[in-house]
Amino acid sequence: MSEYLVEKKHLGGLLILLPTNNDSVDDKGQFKGVLTELEKLLLHEQVPYPVYFALHDDNLDNLLADIHRIASTGQPASATTGGYKLVVSSAEPRKVSSPTISNIQGWLPGFKGEGDSEQLPTIAIVANYDTFGAVPALSVGSDSNGSGVVALLEIARLFSRLYSNPKTRGKYNILFGLTSGGPYNYNGTSKWLRSFDQRVRESIDYAICLNNVGSWGNDLWMHVSKPPENPYIKQIFKEFSDVSKEMGVSVGIKHKKINVSNPRVAWEHEQFSRFRVTALTLSEMSTPPDFLESTGGLHDTRESTDAESVIRAARLVSESLARRIYGLKGRNIDVFAENSSLAINPHYIRSWLDLLSRTPRVAPFLQKNDPFIAALEKELSAHTTDVRVQSDALDGMFTFYDATKATLNVYQVAGVTFDLLFLLVLGSYLIVLFCFLVITTRGVDDLINIFRRPPSRKLKGA
Repeated sequence: MSEYLVEKKHLGGLLILLPTNNDSVDDKGQFKGVLTELEKLLLHEQVPYPVYFALHDDNLDNLLADIHRIASTGQPASATTGGYKLVVSSAEPRKVSSPTISNIQGWLPGFKGEGDSEQLPTIAIVANYDTFGAVPALSVGSDSNGSGVVALLEIARLFSRLYSNPKTRGKYNILFGLTSGGPYNYNGTSKWLRSFDQRVRESIDYAICLNNVGSWGNDLWMHVSKPPENPYIKQIFKEFSDVSKEMGVSVGIKHKKINVSNPRVAWEHEQFSRFRVTALTLSEMSTPPDFLESTGGLHDTRESTDAESVIRAARLVSESLARRIYGLKGRNIDVFAENSSLAINPHYIRSWLDLLSRTPRVAPFLQKNDPFIAALEKELSAHTTDVRVQSDALDGMFTFYDATKATLNVYQVAGVTFDLLFLLVLGSYLIVLFCFLVITTRGVDDLINIFRRPPSRKLKGA
């Protein structure tokens, strides 16, 4: 396939069929690699013809079987033998003018005693929810970053139960942020932080960004911009490390210094670091992805995402936060123990993971009033207070066009040989019909006279 895309062979169009369920694929690792390479080619190569994607179904299977049958005879479809004609019906693509991104935030205010005038510290939990891919209508991003969104919602649900009771409300504010523009240099995160009052930014103790936590085994990575030797980073890492050991998993730490002169950021927490806010990213990825990689492409489906991984990530973050908020450092206490009233809800996580895995979320195609954004706002409102949706313009690094779906019509066409045979039969039928009508109305003699050569007329001399 790459030879058609790279060498730009002349085609009327290219139709690529994808399996409806990745579980039916024998070698999932190889299949993922093929799809990843295909998307790279589509994003970085100029293809002179349209490329369409479709999911396998019975109709397409029957069509392919017939095409294979014709090909096996050694007589491929041609002008004389006939074949199939594929017609795609879609409106003329139009440029998306002024694409917007929408950030959603909600608060769980901490307990403030009477006469306490000091501002409470804040811990921020953040996850970007939008995706990007060469095929926008199929960019559902179950793992990237549907898993991070689901983990955030579950953490909000758990702490809302604790903060709903003044006796169990911690002395920390908890800020939840669902950001947009993640694939585009975390553009929404930058605008969101810039919109805060300086006092709010300064009150943030640290921020936890959740990214790709849906398919890890036993190793999760904490990515930071400050050196691991930094006392505060060291303390945060120890809190996570202690909980991870009790859970039987491992949390490693990776340090990547940000380059202030380079606007490109690899992780969401780096946008916080640019505003001098301590932050980290929890991810199953040990190395930072390249630009527009791991943003929810074709291979990132529900089948590639494990709900158990999201459950463990949500519990790891929740337990680590609880020990800091409630001063339980060094004490082996499970606040969110299994079978307790504060236990992780697997059904809740799976339900949201299923929804996100059915919902393409490429930001320029999500309007401010999109039902999905409204659903996130409603869900966050159920667990937090002062929920707001902040919409802003996406910085113009790309040009987007709105034609993301089309209808494929397949017609079986006959060859020229069939047309000639049909014309011969039709002509014979008309001649027979004409003769029959003449005989029945005028007689045989008149029919014979029609075809008899008329006598020549001799010109008489003057």
